[in-house]
Amino acid sequence: MYPNVITKTITLQDGRTITIETGKLAKQADGSVVVRMGNTMLLATVVANKDAKPGVDFMPLSVDYQEKFAAAGRIPGGFLKREGRLSDSEILVSRLVDRVLRPLFPDDFHADTQVNIYMISADTEVMQDSLAGLAAAAALAVSDIPFNGPISEVRVAKIDGKLVINPSPADMPRATIDMIVGGTAKDILMVEGEMSEVSEEEMLEAIALAHENIKDHCRVLKELEAEVGKTEKRIYLHEVNDEGLKATLRHALYDKVYAVAAQGNANKQVRKENFGAVLSEYLLSLHETPSDEQLTLIKRYYHDIEKEAVRNMVMDTKTRLDARRTDEIRPIWSEVDYLPGAHGSSVFTRGETQSLTSVTLGTKIDEQMLDSAMRLSYSKFMLHYNFPGFSTGEVKPNRAPGRREVGHGNLAFRALKKVLPPEADNPYTIRIVSDILESNGSSSMATVCAGTLALMDAGIQISSPVSGIAMGLITDTTTGRYAILSDILGDEDHLGDMDFKVTGTSKGITACQMDLKVDGLPYEVMKEALEQARKGRLHILGEMQKTIAAPRPDLKPHAPRSVVVRIEKDQIGAVIGPGGKVVQEIQRTTGAILVIEEVAEGGLVNIFAVNQEIMDKAVKWVKGIVAVPEVGEVYEGKVKGIQTFGAFIEFMPGKEGLLHISEIKWERLESMDGVLNVGDIVKVKLIEVDKKTGKYRLSAKALTPRPAKS
Repeated sequence: MYPNVITKTITLQDGRTITIETGKLAKQADGSVVVRMGNTMLLATVVANKDAKPGVDFMPLSVDYQEKFAAAGRIPGGFLKREGRLSDSEILVSRLVDRVLRPLFPDDFHADTQVNIYMISADTEVMQDSLAGLAAAAALAVSDIPFNGPISEVRVAKIDGKLVINPSPADMPRATIDMIVGGTAKDILMVEGEMSEVSEEEMLEAIALAHENIKDHCRVLKELEAEVGKTEKRIYLHEVNDEGLKATLRHALYDKVYAVAAQGNANKQVRKENFGAVLSEYLLSLHETPSDEQLTLIKRYYHDIEKEAVRNMVMDTKTRLDARRTDEIRPIWSEVDYLPGAHGSSVFTRGETQSLTSVTLGTKIDEQMLDSAMRLSYSKFMLHYNFPGFSTGEVKPNRAPGRREVGHGNLAFRALKKVLPPEADNPYTIRIVSDILESNGSSSMATVCAGTLALMDAGIQISSPVSGIAMGLITDTTTGRYAILSDILGDEDHLGDMDFKVTGTSKGITACQMDLKVDGLPYEVMKEALEQARKGRLHILGEMQKTIAAPRPDLKPHAPRSVVVRIEKDQIGAVIGPGGKVVQEIQRTTGAILVIEEVAEGGLVNIFAVNQEIMDKAVKWVKGIVAVPEVGEVYEGKVKGIQTFGAFIEFMPGKEGLLHISEIKWERLESMDGVLNVGDIVKVKLIEVDKKTGKYRLSAKALTPRPAKS
C-alpha cells in the first residue's frame, strides 16, 4: 500500500523553496521528515522512550547530524571506507540544533530522546547546516513527543552590503556577516556566527531579518502538525514531587541561602562549601535519616532554592556572588613569551579562569586536510581547546575532546581567523593550542584573549588584537526585572538565563555565540547586552595591551623562516629532479624544507628554514637551478669530472660546462695531470652556448690578463 505522504512548502523571499515531506520514510520512528532545498535532502528522525530511567532528573537529549558520503557521490577515505565517528564540522552542526531544542522540552520530561539528522542528498548550491534545525523541529512536530516549539534555524549573511537568508556557498567568501540564528515564532534562542568587525547595530539588523523568516517556518510547522494530527502530545509522569517537603525546605533554607549568596566571596570553592554547609546543617537537624527517595527530592528542591535566592539577590542588590557590580570585569593579568620552546606563547588569567596558550608555526606540509562528504580541502589555521579535569578541581579521565571542547575551540577559531594576515602574505600553517588550567566561567573567551597575545608574541602580523567577553542574564518574568551580567562566573552561567559570548576588536565584532535557557530575549535587552559587552571587551583589550600592544616585528629566532621563490611551470621538473633527487639533495645538504606546488601562474617553491644561513643556501640553490646562464657572466664552479681534453665544471646547480684544456691557462698544457682535481672550486666565465646542442663552453684563462708576447 502506498504511504500517505504529506508535504508542506516554505517559500523564501527570493522565490526559492524548501519542502517538508512526512509519511514516506522511517515510519517506525516517533517522528520523521525529509527536508529538501534544491537537491539537498535531510532525513530527520526523533525517538523518545515512554518512561524515564529511575533517578534521572535532567533531559537526556542527544542530537547527531551526519553527512552520508554517497549523498555527494563520494566514497569515504581511510582504511575502512565507511562513515565513522562524527567529524568536527558534524559535531558543530549537531550542537547548533541541540542548543535550540534543549531549552524547549518540558522541565519535567526526562525520557531518553534522540534526534538523528542525515544528509542523504547533497547540492553544492545549498548550505545544508542551515536546514538541520528546521528538519529536527519538523520531526518533533509530526511526533507525539512533548515539546514547547516549534523552532527553526536560518543562516543570515551580509553579502555585498545586502542581507541574504540561506545564501549559496559561492557567495560566502564575500560575506561580512555569517550567522546561524535559531528561535521560536516569539523569541530568539540561539545565535552563532562570525563577522568582519561589524557594529552591534548591523548584527541586530541581521538577527531581526533572520527572525522574520523563522516566524514563517514556525507557521508552516504548526500547519504540518495539525495536518498530521499531532497537536495533542503524549501524557507522561517522570517526576514524583512532595509539595509539602518543598514548602518546608524553602521556609527553612531560603533566607540562609540568600545570606550566603550576599556574602560576596570571590573564591569559587569557598562559596561552594558555604552553600553545601547550609544543606548539610539541615540534614543533620532532622530527627530521622531521610530515605534515598526523600534525599533525592531534598537535593533537587535545595538546588531550586539556591537558584532562586542567588537570582533574587543579584536583582535586589545589583551585586553578584563575588561582590562585583553587574558590569564589572574580574581582575586580569597576562604574560607573553612564557614558554621558551614555543614559537609564541601567553598566559591569560581573568579571575579564576586561566588559559596557557601556545602558537606553533609549520610549513605547508603541516596543513590540515578536511575530508567531508561535501568537500576535500586544506586549512592553514587550527585552534585546539583543551579542558582537563584539574581546571575545576575534579578527577576526570583524559579522553578525546568532547563536543563542548570542539564547540569552544571553534568559537575562538572564528574570532581570531578574521584578523590573520591574508594567505598570500602568510606562508605558515598556524596552530594555536589553549590549555585551560583554571576555570570559573568564560574559558572560551580567555582562549580568544590568550590566543591574541600568543599570536602577537609569535610575530604574526594580525590586523588588530581581539578580546572576548561572556555576558549573562537573570530575569524575573513575573515582575519584569532583569540584570545583565558582564564576564560571568561558572555559577552565573549555571543559574542564569543566558550565555552570550561576544568577541571583537576596537573596530567591531568578529564572532558571537548566544544560548538562552528561557523562552526568549527581547531585542531591547539584547541591544543593552551588546552595548555592555562592547564596553567590557574594550576594557579587557586595554588590559591585554598593557602586556603587549602590537605584534613583534619579527619571528622568534627559533621559529621557521619562509621564502617563496616563483618559477616558470617548465622549471618545476628541474627543481624536483628525477624521482625527487634534486629536491631531496637540497633538503639533505642545507637542512631546509622545500614544498613545491603548481599554480595557475607557474610554480611556487616554498622554502622553510630555522635560520638565515640555511635559508640563504637553499634559496641560492633553487635560484641557481632556475636561473638562465648568461654568456659573459662569471661563475664559481666545482670540478665534477676530468678528461684528457679538459674538465667538466658544475657552474650552476644542475648545469655543467666544459672547461677545455686550452681554456685553463694562457700557457699551453700538455695534459691534465696535476692541473685540477675533482671537487676543486674554480672561477670560470661562460664564453659560449652552442646553439644546436645547448652545451656550455667555459674559460678560466679569460679571467686573467693575457701575458705579453716575448
